[in-house]
Parts: sequence; C-alpha cells; structure tokens
Amino acid sequence: MLTAALPVVTAASGPRADRAAEWAAQWAAQWAAEHSGELGELVAQRGAVLVRGLAVTSANEVAAVARAVGIEPMPEREGFAPRDSYAEAVYSATKWPPDEPICMHHELSYVHEVPSRIVFGCLKASATGGATQVADGHAVLTALPPDLVDRFAAHGWLLTRMYNEAGVPWTTAFGTDDPARVDAYCAAAGVSREWLPGGQLRTWQRRAAVIRHPHTGVGLWFNQVAFLNERTLDPVVREYLVSLYGPEGLPFNTACGDGSPVTTEIVETINEVYLKAAVGEPWRDGDVLIADNIQMAHSRQPYEGSREIVVVFGNPVRLSQPTFADAG
Repeated sequence: MLTAALPVVTAASGPRADRAAEWAAQWAAQWAAEHSGELGELVAQRGAVLVRGLAVTSANEVAAVARAVGIEPMPEREGFAPRDSYAEAVYSATKWPPDEPICMHHELSYVHEVPSRIVFGCLKASATGGATQVADGHAVLTALPPDLVDRFAAHGWLLTRMYNEAGVPWTTAFGTDDPARVDAYCAAAGVSREWLPGGQLRTWQRRAAVIRHPHTGVGLWFNQVAFLNERTLDPVVREYLVSLYGPEGLPFNTACGDGSPVTTEIVETINEVYLKAAVGEPWRDGDVLIADNIQMAHSRQPYEGSREIVVVFGNPVRLSQPTFADAG
C-alpha cells in the first residue's frame, strides 16, 4: 500500500426526526461549519476525508456543506464527458458506462484554473460497487519508473480534443454558443484551437505533468495522461469513431509534450501504480468526501444498481507552467 487508509470522520448525531424538514436540510452544513477546522486539517495533512452521517439528500445540501468548510463552488469548463448541472455549480458525477471503471485522474488538470478542492456527495449508493477511491499524487510520482517520470517532467503532456457529434459539444464544454467567446477563453487559457467545417472545433494544450503542490511544495504526478488517452475508450467504440472521423477525430487523446505517442505500455504502467495507491470506502447514503484535487487523484469503480453522486469543484488556482526542455 502506497498511502495510508482514507480518514473517516463520523458526524456523531444526525438531524432529529421530529424537526422540520427545512431544519434537517440545514443540519449538515451547520455540523460541517462547526467542524471545518478539523476537516480542513485532515484534507491538508492526508489529502482527503470521508464524512459519514451527514445525511445529505440533495445537490443544494452538498453545495452548502462545501461552502461551510470554505470551498466556493466554481463552474466546470472543458469537461470531457456529459454531466447534469444543478444549482450553485453542482454537477452530477460523470456519465460513464456503469460496467466500466473511471480510471484515476485529477479533475480538470488540463485547464488554466484548476479546482484545488473537490467535494462528492452520495445521495444514493449503488447496490454493489461504485466506490470513489483516491490516490496520492506524491506516492504515485515516487512509484512510477524514473525514466517515465523524467520524460514527462521534461516535456509535459499534450491533450488534443475534437468537439464533434461523438463527444461533449463545444457549447457545453465552454458554456457558450458564441465562437468569439470560445476564442477569447482559449487565448486567455493557453489553449490552441482550430475551427473546422460544420462548426466543429479542435483544441490542443500542453501542460506540466509533474508539479509541486502550490502550498506544500511536494512533488506530484498531476495529469490525465492515461485517463484521457484513446486507450481509455472501449476498443470497439474507438475503432468505430476512427472509421467515421479518422484518428484525429477522436473526442480526446494524449501524447507526451514533445508529440511522441503515449503507448499502451505507458498507460498500463501508470494505471497499475494508481491501482496500488488507491484507498477508499464503499459509499453509504448521505456520505460526503472532501479532497485536495491537486494532491489526490480519484477514480470510480464499476457498479450495479442505481447510483447518484453529485460533485462540487471549488477554490480554483493557477498552476505555474514550466519552460519545457524542447521549447524554443
């Protein structure tokens, strides 16, 4: 095991059944506010904390808990998969086939302003499976082969997106239907773009793959090199998309920052290290998981039955981007 077990805090007494529904809905946020120092310290020291017994039942309650512990919700931009959007910048979990895992990743690691905190609220746990696990980016960095780390530290990683019928529409990803606003966003965020016939959009951006935590200075493996690689797609789906759009038309793909390919061996090596570093607990209805999104990657196990998880991204930070070894 590369990381210690996920810390779990239990809210000792939930809302009284004889109180009004409005009071019960406020109880979770009140409890979180009273214990925000303890929870914040656990996240700072351990990277994440699972809070049991909060009995959250709605997206608004999860948003209130996030605010109670000092996390200001932020909108998602450049999302790679569909989500439902709720009030106060609260979203559903990524819509992904339930029988397939969502591999470890740091949420939105490729955007200009990265959410430093992420909050998950379990409104309904699945009958089996579906756990959200976390993995420490420093533990992953030290466990990966040094030559692989050195390569990505020197060159960063490259994410290519194609916004067509196969993936998330650019209007959803950028929160606007105005191409001029997309152009302005991309220019400010260091995202290269190309408008194609039929209103399609291709983007690409180069980001650091190895960073230092902005508060602790600890080195971290921080990217979505493996998860957003084409090999994450079901092989049948990938072949079908390539037959329709060509290899450049996949909704997402990754490469080393110098343009060299990310091989199957690299993807498997990264995912194997993540698997060994993963810790977590099965969801229970009403649980809340608070994590440092920069320090901790997260994943989702396959599941059966109905499952409803909502997520809040918050407290954005701008990470410094290095001068890469092959620049200039």
